[in-house]
Amino acid sequence: MNKKIKILAIVPAYNEADSIVGVIKDINTAAEGVDILIVDDGSKDNTKALALSTGMAEVISLVANLGIGGAVQTGFKYAQRHGYDIAIQFDGDGQHIADQISVITSPIQKGEADMVIGSRFVKKHDGWKSSLARRIGIYTFTMLNAVLIGKRITDSTSGFRAYSKEAIEFLSDYYPQDYPEPETVILLGRNGFGIQEKFTIMQERTGGKSSISFVGGIYYMMKVMLAMMITALRAPSREVGK
Repeated sequence: MNKKIKILAIVPAYNEADSIVGVIKDINTAAEGVDILIVDDGSKDNTKALALSTGMAEVISLVANLGIGGAVQTGFKYAQRHGYDIAIQFDGDGQHIADQISVITSPIQKGEADMVIGSRFVKKHDGWKSSLARRIGIYTFTMLNAVLIGKRITDSTSGFRAYSKEAIEFLSDYYPQDYPEPETVILLGRNGFGIQEKFTIMQERTGGKSSISFVGGIYYMMKVMLAMMITALRAPSREVGK
């Protein structure tokens, strides 16, 4: 008899009271068998209470706001301790769609990749798109990925991802804190993990607001590029091919 694969959806949430219940219900309905962990990142609203009220998710409430890096790493540590085979990163703002989860978990179940990124840019589509300024920044990161790890990743900032058991164990210790999504691409690529992208449909966020303003976009992009280059310069933390 085949062992049942344990899958955990890690949902980092900071002041997501407007959307968190819908996110939990979406995952519970569309992704059968996927456990849900809400990491309440020191929210000042009633995100925690609303998440608990559904009875569909475990909730870890951080005593202070650690940012997306600390919140997601908390989820990885939980996944490692509880023996999960796959962890999914799923935003708490309603942007991701749970029926797309199988798209990013399938390559991992087949042993084809250690991280699969749900990308809006793998192919042209008529669905929701991010702003022009953000797309320019993402294209810049794509070119930088090609230089630093020899792989073209079209959506480095996507927070919709799936990770293998080996990647969970590694990232529970080494997950980046400053700009974790683009830095993780470099970190895993430099340490010999297999990375894939799959086209996934996303929608406009249903609650909260983006932490990246238009005015600060250029400054943000420069800081992210610097962080990616510094990550690439570090010695690998894992024997490639291990």
